[in-house]
Amino acid sequence: MNLSNRVAVITGAGSGIGRATALSMARRGCHLALADIDEASALDTARTAQALGVRATAHRLDVADRAAVAAFPETVRSAHKRVDLLMNNAGVAVGGTFEQVSEQDFDWLMEINFHGVVRMTRAFLPLLHSSDDARIVNVSSIFGIITPPGQAAYSASKFAVRGFSNVLRHELEGTAVGVSVVHPGGVATSIAKNARVPTGAHTEEIARGRKAMQKMLRMPPEQAGEIIVRGIEKRQARILVGSDAKAAAFLERLAPVGYWNLLKKAMKR
Repeated sequence: MNLSNRVAVITGAGSGIGRATALSMARRGCHLALADIDEASALDTARTAQALGVRATAHRLDVADRAAVAAFPETVRSAHKRVDLLMNNAGVAVGGTFEQVSEQDFDWLMEINFHGVVRMTRAFLPLLHSSDDARIVNVSSIFGIITPPGQAAYSASKFAVRGFSNVLRHELEGTAVGVSVVHPGGVATSIAKNARVPTGAHTEEIARGRKAMQKMLRMPPEQAGEIIVRGIEKRQARILVGSDAKAAAFLERLAPVGYWNLLKKAMKR
């Protein structure tokens, strides 16, 4: 896929993987509609992209807001006239086991991580169908491949994104709209630091959990962004980001039920 002079919509574009992918696209001449619940961060990404010579607009958007998402395609169409690529990247995390995480927090995460993807896809499909070469890129996770304890809500949402993306790819076969699902491994974003924690959880327990998760987040977002964009250019159906994601995918295929016992042994060593 040639991204030059295409128009991409990216959610969660103010930081992390969203920002890095946006700037990788900008370096290829792709124009951008950048959405984030933090409008100031989206504006910062847009200004950096503009300095690379592309048209970039910043928009405050909460993907959990049905009305806002439904109205957003017209906002983008007015600014850019077209849309060729939709990247559903916005996401949040909740720490704790299933029994620790409240129903309210579980639902809050699913509204953003999964229902936000569905809403954005439904809203933008008519514009994407108008393109001669379009793509939907949905960001899942390494935890959409494997399921570690303490990630019940997050993993459930990322498996849902994976399943939705795969079905959508089959349904859109024969059209100009392709679908990629992205599985990042440990990318150094702020998602662990910003994760919600269960009410009543001990401070020491929270600190240990965040420290353990942060140790896994090693790849610079800029490197992840380049891997994702190269995958889009190659029209890859599944984009694995990082050696950890590739290893997890291989191990899960090798031992679909018993892989966690193998991982536990490896982590002890």
